Amino acid sequence: MGLAAELSKRWPRAAVTVRRELADWRVWVTRTVVVAGAAVAGLVVVAFTRLSEMAFGWFHLLETEHWWSPLLWTPACTALIVWATNRFAKGAAGSGIPQVMAALEPEVNSANRGLFVSLRLSVAKLGLTTMGLLGGLSLGREGPSVQVAAGVMRAIRRLLPERSTISEHGLLVAGGAAGIAAAFNTPLAGVMFAIEELSRSPEQRSSGLLVSAIVLSGLIAVSIEGNATYFGVISGVNINRALLLPGLMVAVASGLAGGLFARLLLHSLGSRPGERLNLWRAQHPVRFGAAGGLAVAVIGVVTAGATFGSGYDYTRGLLDGSQTASSSFVFFKAAATWLTTWAGVPAGIFAPSLSIGAALGHSIATLTNEPHVPTLIALGMVGFLAAVTQAPLTSFIIVMEMVDGHAMVLSLMACALLATGVSRVITRPLYHSLSRFQLARVPARAGPPAGD
Repeated sequence: MGLAAELSKRWPRAAVTVRRELADWRVWVTRTVVVAGAAVAGLVVVAFTRLSEMAFGWFHLLETEHWWSPLLWTPACTALIVWATNRFAKGAAGSGIPQVMAALEPEVNSANRGLFVSLRLSVAKLGLTTMGLLGGLSLGREGPSVQVAAGVMRAIRRLLPERSTISEHGLLVAGGAAGIAAAFNTPLAGVMFAIEELSRSPEQRSSGLLVSAIVLSGLIAVSIEGNATYFGVISGVNINRALLLPGLMVAVASGLAGGLFARLLLHSLGSRPGERLNLWRAQHPVRFGAAGGLAVAVIGVVTAGATFGSGYDYTRGLLDGSQTASSSFVFFKAAATWLTTWAGVPAGIFAPSLSIGAALGHSIATLTNEPHVPTLIALGMVGFLAAVTQAPLTSFIIVMEMVDGHAMVLSLMACALLATGVSRVITRPLYHSLSRFQLARVPARAGPPAGD
């Protein structure tokens, strides 16, 4: 009879499943390719992280030795970035998240997805965003990491066997979410981002292989960078009666500020070209970029360098007490981030949003004489990020990973939901609206694949 026959009698269904799994080589090739692609995507994002940190470190050295140098260097870098983006990689402009969303829209066929996501655009995005940090512009690399990782995952589709159960849409979802997971060292946030922002079908939400790929990319980053966040660990406390009013103030204020910031971005990036400034932006993008870079440099000089870069160092200083938030930082950082994005630089807003939210929470803690400053900083971070992105669950999980213990879990979730609700009264969802603007680039008739 043999062991296999005996097992077939006792567990017929299990035996059939095992035979099917072992017999179909396509299943194993698909799994190997997807897992390998996720590992490569995670490594690329880690390399992106190291490169961007090195680039901003060089800028910081220059700015520290010569305080006036950004007034020349930053506009020149911005002009060069905008020129290169418009000349070689138009699809790399902006955050990167709207491009991935646009590529997932049903009306975009495979031939035109290269306009938004491709390996070539991933390389361009990585280089141009890094150069933005070398120029001291106010931007983050997390949104760009979404487009970079999605381009890597899309590139592996050629290695999948015919009639593979993994679709190109599924690879884009897994790649985009893997970018968030690896950028923040938070695999769970990547999974939630896929569900909350990118998924369009039950297959993309439930595929165990795709979820495994997202988690693997995050674990790659954790194994290399360590199980720590860029702001360190926040030691917060749960909201009690004494903290209820300040916490509510932070949630409402971050919802209002984040909603207005998102509305400003949408108005600037989506306004009709006939408006005066956007007409100049359309006709002379390099000059417009240089002017935007100069404005960012002036803001950075006025704030003694606080608004340059992503804002990680400033936020760390607020949390460890070595830095105090001036009442004007929220406004200046938001202005610098808006100008950077409006100039047409490939730039994300996740990290600057966390920095703005942290400063907002710190300011309210100072206003109310609240001793638990880290708690209000954490609430400000989750509130402002949730209000800007209108992705409360992703924002909540990203900040939750930074909190020491689980005491603040319910408080963070409540703040994210309340801030998102306030933001929705003020503005439309930012990334979904920007993805609709991206779709205007799709030609009326499908052409050959672009960007591969």
